[in-house]
Amino acid sequence: MTPDALTTAVEMFLDHLVAEKGASINTRSAYKNDLSIFRDVQQTGDKHATLNSLAANSATHFLSVLDERGYSNSSKSRKIASAKSFFKFLVDEQLVEQNPFAAVKQPKAGTALPKALSIDEVDDILLAASKIDNAEDARDRVMIELMYAAGLRVSELVGMNLRNVDFETNSVRVSGKGSKDRSVPIYESCSLMILEYIEYVRCGSSSAEDESALFLNRRGTRMTRQAFWLRLKRVATKAGISSKITPHVLRHSFATHLLHGGASLRHVQELLGHANIATTQIYTHLTNEHVRNEYQKAHPRA
Repeated sequence: MTPDALTTAVEMFLDHLVAEKGASINTRSAYKNDLSIFRDVQQTGDKHATLNSLAANSATHFLSVLDERGYSNSSKSRKIASAKSFFKFLVDEQLVEQNPFAAVKQPKAGTALPKALSIDEVDDILLAASKIDNAEDARDRVMIELMYAAGLRVSELVGMNLRNVDFETNSVRVSGKGSKDRSVPIYESCSLMILEYIEYVRCGSSSAEDESALFLNRRGTRMTRQAFWLRLKRVATKAGISSKITPHVLRHSFATHLLHGGASLRHVQELLGHANIATTQIYTHLTNEHVRNEYQKAHPRA
């Protein structure tokens, strides 16, 4: 098979996800990444194979490559699911006769407890972010503060628009997964910080190409997830934190600190935008550990 044939089939599938299934750009990007690995693996084989002949032995070959590359069970499961959906689409479109992944079982991934920073570590990051040398530093400070104040996903943070901030109620309107909106309160100092950023930093930019976006890069366009991650890592390094810091760590920390402070699981679920409370319950493992530690320190016989 020519490389173009498989690439064309993958692009058809990705377009189908967006046009017919309503998949987000982020979901399309995730599928594209998984299937690019599958495509690269298959293109090392018979150059004259057809899509049908590819379907005959692709699963075994792909699974062996995933094992050789040492992917975790969760990564394997996602990539297998992507390949399974891809071939189901090809079968539905009558481009292949069978789905070689239909009977493949996805490996079970162990439940990984989310990492959370201590309150002192978050304070250190926010303090490091407050040391501002330029407009980008000022923007980063507000983004980090808002992410922790509202427990946002990174996609929700960079997707925030000017109109999403309500300064009268000190809250932000968030467009979450599945296009579900929610209103999240923020503390007053964070609200004032956003207002100052808009008035003195963002509106002072002469190259703002995206008039709706709250956070802009130096080119005047909307910040990307990857760019914010790099900026966050830079600030964490300045704060002297050596552990791996990702935007999601701040979200985990937000949830954990609220539960430690006495917030109910149901309220935290609403703030995080989880459709199912079972997703939020993973944080109870962290709070239970906190309770055990406090017990050990406080009980006279412990």
